[in-house]
Amino acid sequence: MERGMKRSLLSLAAALVAMLPGLAHAELPVGATAPEFAAQGALGGKVFSFNLKRALRHGPVVLYFFPKAFTKVCTLEAHAFAEASDQYKAAGATLIGMSTDDLPALKDFSSLECRNKFPVASASPAVVAAYDVDLQRDGKSTGLTNRTSYVIGQDDKIVMAHTDLMDFRQHVDLTLAAVRALQQKRQHH
Repeated sequence: MERGMKRSLLSLAAALVAMLPGLAHAELPVGATAPEFAAQGALGGKVFSFNLKRALRHGPVVLYFFPKAFTKVCTLEAHAFAEASDQYKAAGATLIGMSTDDLPALKDFSSLECRNKFPVASASPAVVAAYDVDLQRDGKSTGLTNRTSYVIGQDDKIVMAHTDLMDFRQHVDLTLAAVRALQQKRQHH
């Protein structure tokens, strides 16, 4: 195939991928200051209040956004985070999941799918905007969040960001690696 034709096909393929609805994403860059927020949520089926600034006093925070409670991939992701929750605690990290779901849905999700291991909270439109996790299709908000995970250091800086709407599997591995690296850094200082 001619070089020009290959280049044209690659450009066309890239343009088509970019136009797939819901797959375009953005996230806050590593090194950015994490926006402060407080939110209502649930832990083990009970109402829970979360405050980022307060949580960071105890160690890094793993903040993961998921599109919708009780959907197949979000349920699998919650199970994976629940299974790894002791590893986050051992590394000194606080884990919290966030979506735009309402409090009654999150109360059920926190006990059934998060297995009482970590809280989930309702992300307000301001939090969704601040963390750049608005899931859009054809340029319009769906009212859901992207599947994006952040690790926030105690200095309020984002040390890791990962977005993958379709595949939850790397979210746990990447966030665990980031909090373990922070733990090692703290131990050497």
